[in-house]
Amino acid sequence: MKKKPQRQLPTALHKIAALAGATLLLVACGGGGGGGGSIGIGFPPPAGDTGRGTVVTDPPEQTAKLSADQFRTSLQATDQGKALLQVAGTPRCGVEVRYLEYRTIGAKNEATNATAAIMLPSGADVACNGPRPVVLYAHGTTAARNYNLARWTDATQPAAGEGLTVAAMFAAQGYIVVAPNYAGYDKSTLPYHPYLNGDQQGKDMVDALTAARKTFAGISASDAGSLLITGYSQGGYVALAAHREMQATGRPVTASAPLSAPSAIGLLADYPFMGWPALGSTLFVPLLSASWQQQFGDVYGSTSDIYESQYATGIDTLLPSLTPIATLYADGKLPQLALFPAGATPGPVSPELSIFYGANNLIRQSYLTQAAGDIQANPCPGNALPATAASLSTTSPLDCRPAVGFRKAARANDLRNWLPTRPVLMCGGANDPTVNFLSTRATAGYFRARGMPAAALTVVDLEDSATTDAYSAARAGFAQAKSTLAQNTPGSDADKRQAVTLAYHGTLAPPFCLASARGFFQGVLAAGG
Repeated sequence: MKKKPQRQLPTALHKIAALAGATLLLVACGGGGGGGGSIGIGFPPPAGDTGRGTVVTDPPEQTAKLSADQFRTSLQATDQGKALLQVAGTPRCGVEVRYLEYRTIGAKNEATNATAAIMLPSGADVACNGPRPVVLYAHGTTAARNYNLARWTDATQPAAGEGLTVAAMFAAQGYIVVAPNYAGYDKSTLPYHPYLNGDQQGKDMVDALTAARKTFAGISASDAGSLLITGYSQGGYVALAAHREMQATGRPVTASAPLSAPSAIGLLADYPFMGWPALGSTLFVPLLSASWQQQFGDVYGSTSDIYESQYATGIDTLLPSLTPIATLYADGKLPQLALFPAGATPGPVSPELSIFYGANNLIRQSYLTQAAGDIQANPCPGNALPATAASLSTTSPLDCRPAVGFRKAARANDLRNWLPTRPVLMCGGANDPTVNFLSTRATAGYFRARGMPAAALTVVDLEDSATTDAYSAARAGFAQAKSTLAQNTPGSDADKRQAVTLAYHGTLAPPFCLASARGFFQGVLAAGG
């Protein structure tokens, strides 16, 4: 790749920094949501039939309808919207939002229901009518049980920021969007969420798309037949899992763009026990242990095997919750940062990670000792620290036999066990404190080592300012967004760095990765898909 000095963006695009703290509810660090919501009871399918991909109510309810002018005016009314306009572009299309309820399955193949948003472009512009490509969008981690992307026009709802961004980035530019809320959220009767369960989440996405397409004729949606799959954070993982599921079952995929994806979850699950916790770990670990316990039944004998006594009771059913995450922290249901006890062995690999070790910690020293011992006794190829180019490009990252249930489940749900046959873009930032970019590097390295053609796999590191290519504008905008946020943060240099760190994964990076994904999809479609 030719290296040139980085081109600068128009000044207006630099306003994206206004998104910090205001826009996207994509990750556990910012998710939460208030009480209320539309938790309800669905109707079960006939006995012995999971009813996968069937529609519960047809046609799906219309929850919002905005013309292109109305959408643009709405965006221009707030600093958040103005900033989003600069990245997503002026809406070419109006957006109609529909609320779909469909049948799917849980981690144990049990029948359940789930809901999704369908966003439809409309208007006189040639991009807004006739057969349109479909974007299947997967949302990021949230603690909010009432998360519903079909209600994004209500600014009080937990999905408002992410839904607005997806609508502006895709639906208002001429794509039909199908965005599942997942089993375990909103009106779903499943009493848990199969978090980072690759098999279930891939099937859930397929079921939502199958059901949505059954309703298209009744809601004047014309499907061009092109399917583009994307999502950010947890959604990046889910998008890649959906691509894998569709490829395995013979369903056509045009391209996918897993963004900031914890796809190499076997690697990421080991890192905290090796002294490298992620920002948000005190939320991720309970979601993972509860999900994988439902999937396999051997992650723990009792929650007290893993968790300190003050948290153990009820932690398996705590998340997702109708109680805001900030309240869960304030009420002592979860610690905000202290994953391990102060003085834990092994300790943090660098001093700045000591914030994850302290009083009122979540995970017991005895479990840390057990997991760290299992990593030493039963290492998985490529998971060692420090990571190297060779270790991140192994063809056999899952050639290991962990003994600890949590590590066994992580290995089973790692997505480095297949090879895409359609184009893939992966995007993230090398300094991401929440989803370590080594996950993207390791997944891409595995795909390349297994023979995926270079032209079929694109990796965008938003920190790579030296590279000039189709994604240079996204990198430059991201760099300016970080700089502007730091400049606008009062206090010391440490305060400014902390502000950037806290906003990095959930606010600063997502719009630029989503813009990169849209540009990538446009290129694939222009080349004949």
